[in-house]
Amino acid sequence: MYKKFRYNNKFLGGVFLSTYEYQLTLTKILERAVDVFPDVEIVYRNISRYTYTDLYERVQKLANALEKLGVKEGVKVATLDWNTHRHLELYFAVPCMGAVLHMANPRLSLEEIAYILNHAEDEVLFVNETFLPIVEAISNKLKTVKHYVVITDKEKMPETKLKPVYEYEELIDSASSKYEFPELNENQMATMGYTTGTTGLPKGVYFTHRQNVLHAMGVAITAGCYLKITHYDTILHVVPMYHVHSWGMPYMATMLGMKQVFPGIFDPKIFFELVKNEKVTYTCMVPTILDMILKHPEIDNYKSYLEGLTVIIGGAALPRALCEYARKLGMNVLSGYGLSETCPVLTIAYLKRTMLEWSEEEKIEKWVKTGLPLPLVNLRVVDSQGNDVRRDEKQMGEIVVRAPWLTKEYYKDPEKTKALWAGGWMHTGDIAVVDKDGYVKIVDREKDVVKSGGEWISTLTLEDVILRHPAVSEVAVVGAEHEKWGERPIALIVLKPDYKDKVSEDDFREHLKKFPEKIPKWWIPDRFIFVESIPKTSVGKIDKKVLKPKYKDILKQT
Repeated sequence: MYKKFRYNNKFLGGVFLSTYEYQLTLTKILERAVDVFPDVEIVYRNISRYTYTDLYERVQKLANALEKLGVKEGVKVATLDWNTHRHLELYFAVPCMGAVLHMANPRLSLEEIAYILNHAEDEVLFVNETFLPIVEAISNKLKTVKHYVVITDKEKMPETKLKPVYEYEELIDSASSKYEFPELNENQMATMGYTTGTTGLPKGVYFTHRQNVLHAMGVAITAGCYLKITHYDTILHVVPMYHVHSWGMPYMATMLGMKQVFPGIFDPKIFFELVKNEKVTYTCMVPTILDMILKHPEIDNYKSYLEGLTVIIGGAALPRALCEYARKLGMNVLSGYGLSETCPVLTIAYLKRTMLEWSEEEKIEKWVKTGLPLPLVNLRVVDSQGNDVRRDEKQMGEIVVRAPWLTKEYYKDPEKTKALWAGGWMHTGDIAVVDKDGYVKIVDREKDVVKSGGEWISTLTLEDVILRHPAVSEVAVVGAEHEKWGERPIALIVLKPDYKDKVSEDDFREHLKKFPEKIPKWWIPDRFIFVESIPKTSVGKIDKKVLKPKYKDILKQT
């Protein structure tokens, strides 16, 4: 396993020394897992069950197969896949052989998918059979893809017009199970992805081996020291593996030798069954997925299996009402935060030791915040002059950050890179406040905050409090143009079925008046509009870029 070494020859005190220059590469994570935890299981639905020993053998086969396809150091290899054991194999085989893994998002538009595959210059594309119609529709626009590999759970590969095309299992079955991974430079590009939910075309971000390893270590330290997530836990990967390394959880879990469970495409019933049968203790997800789980008609049959389940919520603010309901079921739910540009985890809302004896209500107030920075993360909230905001939970500012795992640039985009890294700090575009204990709380995206009469109104705070009304299933607050104030907030509300035609706009105005410490009177939305549904982005966030143009003139019509 360990054959190639990087030596650094030096003279020290008249003696010639030959030392090993240790490189922080993803290969080190994989090789330790199979050395120390060879028999720990990796499970994919009820379809596949194998060990880290098997994983390592299959990864070597995959690397040999890729080499036969002409993949070498620096070549981009793209994936369009769900959360599967095969996707995990690609997470290691591609970067460990010196190539670059591009986790492409299949939930983007056809135009955007074609754009990112061309922009990244991918040469091999692994595609789950469910996404074959997408790839077939854009194949004539793909300029650099030389080979297609179909991922399927069926015995026979589905018919496709893609050429040249291979089936995943057949491809690796014919390959040798012995592959000597090269000793790479830790600063080589290892993984890349593209931003979502933004205006314009997606922007490319990339991360080196060193950044991925340090990120996995930072998350592991935080999870282990403050949340007691360790080797003895079982993780269920819910965050899509096509989205920022599934928040880095596959690398962290492999580093710790955890039992890993992959659900494929997310389905609440399969989620419940896997939690029950595999004794899952840890997972991560966006708020909309947690809401879907808690509202599932069969949840009463699985409540006992959810007790003690630790859930990290990211991608959007964790509504207090959602946190409270989950905790009543015995789930340990708290917030985390990061971006596509940051690998992604920057903060987790764990409790300090002085808070352990607090009341449940006081603890929840911390758990729903953005949280505290991970080790090695230097995070500030600054005003427009670059000064740190007061720790009074009132003065708003932008989150800027430095950490060892931030993308160095937007791929092939020097102008946007310059703005991203203005002043030597990465600018997140997230608007936040800081409390007296140092906990950060995001109150809006810079592009989403409502600017009314020269003052800022937090749409996330409004949404959180509106969700506490028993009639509300979902809510989105956006700014609408106003002749006098420039902008005013409006609230789009999906009502629970039992409350339709039973509540009015005035009911919600009165509801918000009950929270004067959070909602100043002038923050109360001008309109409360009842809708059937609220659009979401490809990763489950409320898609405000769709709502804003639709409702921007609504106040001019009244």
